[in-house]
This record gives sequence, C-alpha cells and structure tokens, in this order.
Amino acid sequence: MTGEAERRPAVPRRERGATSVADRVVAKIAAQVAREALSRFSGSTGHVPPGHRTPHVTAMVRGAPERSGSENAGGPAGSRPMLGQVRLSIAVELGYPSDIGAQCAAVRREVTDRVTAWAGVEVSDLVVAVERLHSAHSRRTGRERVR
Repeated sequence: MTGEAERRPAVPRRERGATSVADRVVAKIAAQVAREALSRFSGSTGHVPPGHRTPHVTAMVRGAPERSGSENAGGPAGSRPMLGQVRLSIAVELGYPSDIGAQCAAVRREVTDRVTAWAGVEVSDLVVAVERLHSAHSRRTGRERVR
C-alpha cells in the first residue's frame, strides 16, 4: 500500500481541499475555556455582576504555510499537522481583591493548550487584558471616596 501512495502525484494544496478554522469558532472555544478557567477562582467571582462574567475574545486565524511532504516525515507518528496560527486577545472582568496574576495565568495556560488541541491551530500570540475590576465597594450609588 505504501508503494501505491508513493506513485500518486502530489497535488498542490491550493488545488485540493484544505481544512480551515474560522475566527469565530476559535473565539468561541477560547471564551468557553477562559470562562471555565475563571470559574475555578470562586473567591473573586462573587464580586462580578452576573451580566459581566463573559470574557470578550477577539481571534485572528492565519492559514498554515504550504508544506512539502518531507517536512512532516520526521515528526511523531501520532502528531497531526497544524491548520494555522491564531492571535488571541481576551478581555476579562475580575473581582477585587483577588489574585489577578494567577487568574490571568490560568486563562493563558488553558486557552493555549485547549485551543491547540481542539481547533488544531497554534496560538502564536495571546493577550489577556483585565478590562474592569469589580469590588463590593464599587457598587455604591454615591460618589464618596472608598477608604
């Protein structure tokens, strides 16, 4: 069977079908993973109002470059080729006081791992921005200073 595969002419990628992943699909996966990562920090989520818990994700996917057959020959047998690269920007709203660094690190780590595994794209750049901090004191109706 390997002799038959070697005899077939290689069809260039642009002339055959190629799998691609839409930006919005990667954004939805990243938002779900970020939401799950933040839900593990139960102490800080109590201060965030219910309508503000969804992370806002922006994704930009670039297709994988054209590869020749010899580049993949040295890889592990179970590995699959990456479908492209993605740049992600995730804006989150967190409760305060909390360990902001640990929450952002958890989001970064889990989003990178699971987007690569689920969508088959490599995360080349990931920015986690804290858009707003919510505390019990920030919901006061007056404009007095909090000490």
